[in-house]
Amino acid sequence: MHDDYLSGKAIPPFAALRAFEVVGRVGGVRRAAAVLRLDHAVVSRHLRTLEEWLGVRLIDRQVGRLGLTETGRAYHARISAAMLDVVCATREIMAEGQVKDLRLWCVPGFAAQWLSDQIAAFERTGPGFQVELRPTDRPANLMQFEADVDIRYYGDGWMPAPGGPGLATLVLARPPVLMVASPALAAQWAGAAPADLLHAPLLHEEDQEQWRFWLRRNGLAVEGAALPGPLLWHAHLALAGARQGRGLALTNRYLVAGDLASGALVEVCVPGMQAVAIGSYCLVTRADRASNPAIARLRTFLRERAE
Repeated sequence: MHDDYLSGKAIPPFAALRAFEVVGRVGGVRRAAAVLRLDHAVVSRHLRTLEEWLGVRLIDRQVGRLGLTETGRAYHARISAAMLDVVCATREIMAEGQVKDLRLWCVPGFAAQWLSDQIAAFERTGPGFQVELRPTDRPANLMQFEADVDIRYYGDGWMPAPGGPGLATLVLARPPVLMVASPALAAQWAGAAPADLLHAPLLHEEDQEQWRFWLRRNGLAVEGAALPGPLLWHAHLALAGARQGRGLALTNRYLVAGDLASGALVEVCVPGMQAVAIGSYCLVTRADRASNPAIARLRTFLRERAE
């Protein structure tokens, strides 16, 4: 390789590279302009500059849409990875010997019903930094530094597995999943046979997979059968429906400890059926930040509290 491989002759203008990376990542010039805090015309000019510098077409400009050409996608993958390496190296060296505030994303139900209290208790230990807790159904893109830590529930075989390349995963808790309902509805189903549940008013979240997996774990054959009950799309709504007497919901004690204590919900006990674990709450971080002092301290605290 020539001695001038890092000279100006080999590297396109950085502003153009940065604009191209953001456009490819967020999917549009105006979105990229908002991220970069530039006028969209400036971003468009940077893209043209890069294409002229390289002598190839990177952007597929069609009426009503903008995307990357095949060459653009391949180039973007490498440019994006290189820029992430620069960001990571910069953040790590700036944070060396320091403990910074942490950004934690978490699935909403677990965040509201359990994690928020634990974060408050953690901060009372005087860790020297704060934890910003954001409840969201969308996992954080940790490789893009959207957050430092992401916590959510991953079902065994019926949801995508946690983690991925460059990520480290810790199982925080593996709670048994139980059936709950309003006291009146629970009394109606207390003496039912297991097979009767295939005709019960079941409350589903975004699909029927949670109920299917739980019923199979309890020995019921549910392949090919459509289960009764509405889709409520979110654990909050499923539990609200259970409180209102609309049907039976699947949950765990992290989410309904207060409801069980107050009597708003009760566990539905069907002979031959039992609470079984069908997934875990997992804490995910970047692998190259797993030993960060702040992340390690929070991880240890939450693991102990979950146990």
